[in-house]
Amino acid sequence: MDVRLWSLLLALVTVCGVTVEGFKNGKVAVACDSMAPLHDQPSPHIQPSSPYMITVDKSKFSPGDMIKVSIAPSASGTKYFEGFLIEARDAGRLDGPAVGSFDLVNPTISQLLKCGDIQGSAVSHTSKTKKTEIQVIWNAPEDSPPSVQFLATVVQHYSTFWVKISGPVISQSAVTPLPTQSITTPSGLLPKPFSSEGCGSTKTCLRDPVGCHPETDPKCFFLSFAAVVPGVVFELSGPAEGYVAFALSLDKWMGNDDVYQCVRSIDHVHVEAAYLRGRTYPEDPSGSGLSNVTWRLANGVIQCQFRREVHIPQDHRFDLNNSYYLFLANGRADYGMVHRHDRQPLISTNKKVITGPPENMSGSRSPLMIKFHGAFMLVAWMTAATTGIFIARYFKPCWPDWTILQQKAWFQFHRSLMILVVLLTATGFVLPFIYRGGWSSRAGAHPYLGCTVMTLAVLQPFMAIFRPPPDSARRYIFNWMHMGAGTSAVVIAVAAMFLGVGQQALLLPTASAALGGFVVWVAVAFLVLELHGLFKRGRKSREDEEPIIFEQQDYQDSMFKNVALVVFITGNVGFLIALLYSISSV
Repeated sequence: MDVRLWSLLLALVTVCGVTVEGFKNGKVAVACDSMAPLHDQPSPHIQPSSPYMITVDKSKFSPGDMIKVSIAPSASGTKYFEGFLIEARDAGRLDGPAVGSFDLVNPTISQLLKCGDIQGSAVSHTSKTKKTEIQVIWNAPEDSPPSVQFLATVVQHYSTFWVKISGPVISQSAVTPLPTQSITTPSGLLPKPFSSEGCGSTKTCLRDPVGCHPETDPKCFFLSFAAVVPGVVFELSGPAEGYVAFALSLDKWMGNDDVYQCVRSIDHVHVEAAYLRGRTYPEDPSGSGLSNVTWRLANGVIQCQFRREVHIPQDHRFDLNNSYYLFLANGRADYGMVHRHDRQPLISTNKKVITGPPENMSGSRSPLMIKFHGAFMLVAWMTAATTGIFIARYFKPCWPDWTILQQKAWFQFHRSLMILVVLLTATGFVLPFIYRGGWSSRAGAHPYLGCTVMTLAVLQPFMAIFRPPPDSARRYIFNWMHMGAGTSAVVIAVAAMFLGVGQQALLLPTASAALGGFVVWVAVAFLVLELHGLFKRGRKSREDEEPIIFEQQDYQDSMFKNVALVVFITGNVGFLIALLYSISSV
């Protein structure tokens, strides 16, 4: 192996090592603009309050002055931090580049970074060792802006950090000091819960469940918006441990979406606009562009209200004069960092012009393809398969002379139902793959069981085609294989259904009880006819010992089985209708 190949491998290992380990060495110049840690974690969120504070030794300065800047814990119980990044920026333009340069006080725990064109314009850590305080010296440049504000990102641990903590503002001696600007949007408390009054007349509303009232129903997910002068006022409410959010989307698929989220952090809620690039965590969360922010926390419900301009000249902020699908989601958050939503988002049925006339909108938490997938599988395995097996097992002797198209009636019913099972299963099987565009890595064991069921379902008709004649010596092999494969398919299909009703894309909280009732119903029906068969065989043995005519009893047996079949199908269809209704309601 030549030197160049070894060098390439070494470079790859080095890059991979940096990717896995993060930036524990403090080389974070790549984060100069956003000041956000790149830890392969959910997108960081700016905290409404942090347990750390930034202090300076003077509030006035002149070009060339040296200002001591410190970071230390401010909250009781918070004793250390592992990483940090400090910058000074123009107080009138906090989204601009770093200003001035720093000198180190303790080079063993801090290092200079080059942000933009200025060497030493930021300071970060040298390792993830625990620190209780950091001190650096800021050098005011000759072209200093009138006022400067210090910002810091502090990492307590790998997944716990605060981004752009607002520090003090210092001003040149002849300049009136500017107030300290917070990166988060100023917010207040809502005096009372939102109301659904005016939905459809003065404001557009999207609710789940349909028609719920956020002022009285703690389980109500609620989004409303109304055009005002200037801008649009949004109201968002829902039960959540960490956050509620909505997105404006050009289609019904996550990606390229304008997101707004109300994130709980201990006893505060901060409101942010972000961008959703794909099926990933929101990027670049910021309160910029939002005003009149208010929020409320009560009984596990997060509520927030804000106003947004119709058009914001920022990347990824959509023009509210256009039409979009609306996504409504909720989930967990740790220290203000959002995690993947707990369930499938509610997606509006139609697009809506945000500044358009008010209306009551409808939506669904389950894509139409997934609904059809669930419906096809339920019809196939709850009703068609179990009925076909029921007829084949118990009605061969019951309908000895009844034929349909020159075939025994029981066989025609059984074959027709099983063909229906295969067709419905095959159709339902491909729908999730079409919707997802491939395999779903988050569906657990459900798709594996589904593939097994599909294989067994397709195998059955092929075995039937090559089955030996009824009088063949090998017929019993087919009988056992046919029965074994069919029974296995039904058992695995039922297991897949139990897992399926818990999937995010088709979450049916009460469906497990209905499926459990269905399983008991089928088991009882089969048990009743098995016991009836045992009783009948016992009666036949007595007939052989004392020959008498049992035609009346045979007629009664036939009637009993026919009634049992009607009752069995009625019960199956009842459970099926209940589950199909629950699917349609999602």
